[in-house]
Amino acid sequence: MNGSRIAAVGHYQPARLLTNAELAGMVDTSDEWITSRVGIRTRHIAGPDEPVDELAGHAAAKALAAAGLGPDDIDLVLVATSTAVDRSPNMAARVAARLGIPGPAALDLNVVCAGFTHALATADHTVRAGGARRALVIGADKMSEVTDWNDRTTCVLVGDGAGAAVVEASEEAGISPVLWGSVPEMGHAVRIEGQPARFAQEGQSVYRWATTQLPPLARQACERAGLVPADLAAVVLHQANLRIIEPLAEKIGAVNAVVARDVVESGNTSAASIPLAFSKLVERGEISTGDPVLLFGFGGNLSYAGQVVRCP
Repeated sequence: MNGSRIAAVGHYQPARLLTNAELAGMVDTSDEWITSRVGIRTRHIAGPDEPVDELAGHAAAKALAAAGLGPDDIDLVLVATSTAVDRSPNMAARVAARLGIPGPAALDLNVVCAGFTHALATADHTVRAGGARRALVIGADKMSEVTDWNDRTTCVLVGDGAGAAVVEASEEAGISPVLWGSVPEMGHAVRIEGQPARFAQEGQSVYRWATTQLPPLARQACERAGLVPADLAAVVLHQANLRIIEPLAEKIGAVNAVVARDVVESGNTSAASIPLAFSKLVERGEISTGDPVLLFGFGGNLSYAGQVVRCP
C-alpha cells in the first residue's frame, strides 16, 4: 500500500437551532446586519449536557457506519478541537471509550480552525508509514461554550458540531501531500484565552490575510496533487465567513468546482467546519466518488493546512 484514502465521512449537529432573529433579541444586532457582514443565517447550539466528545462520537459513529466498519477496525483516533474543557482524558480517548474502540492510539490536536486538515494529514502520514491500519479523524468544537453572548462581533459567528472521516491504506493516494504552515507572530489575530476562556479575533486582519495570502497557498496544495484548480470538483474551505469564502474560492481559480457554503446554516464551527461541510456535500450527492476535492483549513494561530482528497 503506497497511499491512504478517505473511506467514508459523517457529521453531527445539535438539534437546537439559533436564528438571527433570536440573536437580535439577545444583543444589538439584526438579521440584515449579520447576513450582510458574514452571510450566516442560523447555527446549531449544543446544550450544557452535550459535551464535545458526544458531538464527536455521533459524527464518528456515522462515518464508521458509512464505511461498513466497526470499532475493532480502528487503531488510531485523532480529534481536532480547541474547546476541550479537561486536560485528561483527552477527547480522542473519550470518543474511543464511547464507541468501544479497543486499544487505539488516541491523540488530540489543537490547531483551532485548521485542526481537521492537520489531523487528516497526520492520519495520512501515519497510515502510509505503517503506524496504523485505519484511523478515525474527527473535527469537533463547542464554540458556544467559549463565546461571550453579549459581544455581537463574535456571538453572531459561532456554532457547534462535528465531522469525521475514516482513513485507510490504499494502493493509490486518495489524500495528496499536505501544504501547511502558520504565521505565529500574528497568532493574536484569533484567540481563545483567559479564565473563563473566550473567543476573540481581529476581524479585519483575518479577512485581509485570508483573502490575499491564502489563494497562492491553496493553488500550491493543488500542485502537490498534480492538479490545477480548474480540475477540482469541489472546494471546502474553513467555514469562517461567507465574505471570506467566496472571494477566496474565486481567487483560487476553481472555476468548475462546487464551493461549500455550509457557514450559512451552521456558522463557524472551528475544527468541525470542513468535515461537516464536506460530509454534507457527499450526503446530498453534490460530488461523486473519486472526485478531487480541495480541503483547506485556516484561522487560529494563523495556521493553515490544505490537501486534495478523492471523494469517498
